[in-house]
Amino acid sequence: MKRRTFGLMATSALALVITGCTQSKFRSYSGPEVTSIVVHKAQRKMYLLHHEKVLKSYDFELGFAPEGDKQFEGDGKTPEGTYLIDRRNPNSQFHLSLGISYPNEEDIAEARALGKNPGGDIFIHGQPNALKSRRGSKGDDWTWGCIAVINRDMEEIYAMVRNGTVITIRP
Repeated sequence: MKRRTFGLMATSALALVITGCTQSKFRSYSGPEVTSIVVHKAQRKMYLLHHEKVLKSYDFELGFAPEGDKQFEGDGKTPEGTYLIDRRNPNSQFHLSLGISYPNEEDIAEARALGKNPGGDIFIHGQPNALKSRRGSKGDDWTWGCIAVINRDMEEIYAMVRNGTVITIRP
């Protein structure tokens, strides 16, 4: 009887330790509204703003061919211009992700003029779920055109930014 009781207590204690050690990737935010996001590709800096005030800034990684504006699917570039955050993916294969409304009409026309598909599925996202730590340091661009941040930063961004937020991506 003592052995069984000890086993149950040990199992319960282990469950509490495991539960206590796992943090949810979903955070809450009760600060000022994020009214816009500004991304500076060359500096690898993203700013979340409440009107003109910077609330937070983040480092990030880009597509494997980061210089220049995205022209078509598969070019490895991150689009430049003004878009909206238009969707959320809590089950992303990259931790969490926020969709960017690329392509717009101008992007579509540019790609068609080249005889290409503009592509889509451009996101701000975390690191691949199979990877537990940051993939690389500044300059280690690896996405297909998305903006990648470390997971703890993505958790903050996901909590702070709402659908409909304007995002401006600058060279």
